[in-house]
Amino acid sequence: MLENGIWTGPIMDQHIHLDKNNLFLRAVDDFFIAGGTAINLVHKPDFNNLPKSLNDYQMAYNETLEMANEIREKYEISVNVILGPHPVAWEKQIIPLGIDRATELHIQAVDLALEHIKEKNAVCLGEVGRPHYPVNDKVWRFANELLLQIMQKAAKNKVSIQLHVEDNGYKTYSDISGMCKISKLPKKRTIRHFAPSDISSDFTHGISSTINVGKGCIKEIIETLPESESYWGMETDYLDDLNRPGAVLGPKTVPKRTQELSQTLWKSDYSDNKIIELMLNIHSKWPSELYP
Repeated sequence: MLENGIWTGPIMDQHIHLDKNNLFLRAVDDFFIAGGTAINLVHKPDFNNLPKSLNDYQMAYNETLEMANEIREKYEISVNVILGPHPVAWEKQIIPLGIDRATELHIQAVDLALEHIKEKNAVCLGEVGRPHYPVNDKVWRFANELLLQIMQKAAKNKVSIQLHVEDNGYKTYSDISGMCKISKLPKKRTIRHFAPSDISSDFTHGISSTINVGKGCIKEIIETLPESESYWGMETDYLDDLNRPGAVLGPKTVPKRTQELSQTLWKSDYSDNKIIELMLNIHSKWPSELYP
């Protein structure tokens, strides 16, 4: 699985969106040709056409499930589905629906996603969380109360969640760690999506993370790797939006960064066995535990 520093084993993008109206299978083709073997296909919200009812959410979830099946039929790629209502959708629904109805619908959408997970249609709840941009005090309070309720549901159902949260470094991890304690949701199953590349346990508080693997991330990953005891993986958060090509990162990026990490470690003092163990953890062993 390691040939002169080149990784030939599994490569997983743990958070990618696809859209039937955009590149869809052409994006999967790019990922597959670059060496990718598995994806977490995450429900993509339509912020221009927000759900007004639970039936709207069911239709949106069904579209994600249909895309997953089509990918499985056409590619030798493992596809996990992640379903859940996006916190930005909730915040945007407050104006037309009112905060109480928006919150009620959000919880209904969470429960629907949990049903799909129970039925083995999906493997994880997400992306859920709280707005990543400034909101007023009332909305922020509601957002945190809502997130805690969602985490409690995830804990009760023994499922993992992928979190969409603000980028506030150590404080964000600290806040989520406290909510894990209250909700009784294991930190391992609490996965911060679009996470910074500092994987040291002091920084992450032991919470799992999928790292946004943009340029420059490999250096910090390697620097903090010795202090890391938590699960982590790689993601693009690819949006599949023709108006924003390549946003957030393109579908070839995780295979590319995997090779960069592998070859950088291989040229240092890491043994082949250590590199193989790390790569299998990132792209196979840890995901199989997080997304059973």
